Amino acid sequence: MNTARPASRGWRHTTIGAAQVAGAALTAPILRHRFNRWGATPEELRATMPGDELVRSPRLGYTRAISIDAPVADVWPWLVQIGQGRGGLYSFDGLENLARCDIHSADRILDQHQTLNPGDLIRLGPEGYPCFQVWLARAPTDLVLIGADPKPPHEIPPNDSTGGRATWQWALRPAASGLGTRVIVRQRLTYPNSLSVMWHIVEPIGFVMERQMLLGLRQRATANRRNP
Repeated sequence: MNTARPASRGWRHTTIGAAQVAGAALTAPILRHRFNRWGATPEELRATMPGDELVRSPRLGYTRAISIDAPVADVWPWLVQIGQGRGGLYSFDGLENLARCDIHSADRILDQHQTLNPGDLIRLGPEGYPCFQVWLARAPTDLVLIGADPKPPHEIPPNDSTGGRATWQWALRPAASGLGTRVIVRQRLTYPNSLSVMWHIVEPIGFVMERQMLLGLRQRATANRRNP
């Protein structure tokens, strides 16, 4: 597959991201409902997704979506390679790296990162940073990740864990028009009361970063399609 047009990840891009984070944090008390359903249709919000059963009664969560003018088979290779030390996260790399996440988002398909199996680790930063284990990787439609202990051996917390549990669920579906792809992403999580304030602070930041990730995914998949 061909290289997509590189996305700008210089200081201007980072400044834009920082401004968006500040705006989301300030408006979160009013707009969090909108943030948590960004781009999703009522039907997508109600629909069951693979991985829902892993966190049965979430305290926080969202469902977001975006349309991509490329078939599912062309979007999947970009999704399956996400992660630190892999294809990156297609978001605001500069902001990620201010937190020393060492994220470098790819602008091409990386053949060495096109296969995922249950138990594989998807990192959001170096060793010790948050990470997920692959629960389900069903090409080219479904990717379910579940939060894992940042410390080796990166175990998955049990259902009744007092520390909480989180999923990151991705579904690629043919668009209703028959052309293109609907990318639907959902997170469901539980956490102890002691972390309630932290998660409500993280929530709007996560929205900005993930929205940019969806836009970055779309930019790459469609640029690749325009340049066969």
